[in-house]
Amino acid sequence: MFTGIVEELGTVESIEDQGDAIRLTIRARTVLEDAGLGDSIAVNGCCLTVVSTGSSAEGGGVDLWTADVMQETLDKTSLYGVAPGDRVNLERAVTADKRLGGHIVQGHVDGVGVVRGRTPSEHWEVVEIEMPPELGRYLVDKGSITVDGVSLTVVEARDDSFTVSLIPETLARTTLGSRRPGDRVNLETDVIAKHVEKLLAHGYLDKLVAARLAGEA
Repeated sequence: MFTGIVEELGTVESIEDQGDAIRLTIRARTVLEDAGLGDSIAVNGCCLTVVSTGSSAEGGGVDLWTADVMQETLDKTSLYGVAPGDRVNLERAVTADKRLGGHIVQGHVDGVGVVRGRTPSEHWEVVEIEMPPELGRYLVDKGSITVDGVSLTVVEARDDSFTVSLIPETLARTTLGSRRPGDRVNLETDVIAKHVEKLLAHGYLDKLVAARLAGEA
């Protein structure tokens, strides 16, 4: 589980094509301070598993880690098309003693959105992102959305898009500062909204209320 608070901008070092998967090597520092084999690190919002670590030619300690990315992940996320030199948002899995600064993020991408437009202002920038229509039911104004692994607050939820406001800190410390109209971004909606939808669809909440009322009678 993650919180959507990006810890570091990593750099794609190399990509090894394995036919039905790729082996992705990323250069980083902060997320490798306590990372071990099998640990989870979110890359642009995709939960990936550390399969190896190492040092680059520059030396100076461990600064590389590798993950295997399956075809399913490539088909359904913006990791398809990444290239050496690309910057990526990185976050280690949250531990029980950490503050939940963003919101509950699973690292399971629900769909790929497209940056539709950017409107700069003096102190922030409003970004509109087009989304797959089926995700719209999970978004509400002032609700939470994860964009490329960044926990953000929805400013306006529309039928096929939504807007977010990015403060200078977010623009400087994440890839969202360099995303341009037409760029693809990973989207993960609030998991709580999905659970509520399922409960309503199966009448679980009605049964719970009825049982509670019956107990009070």
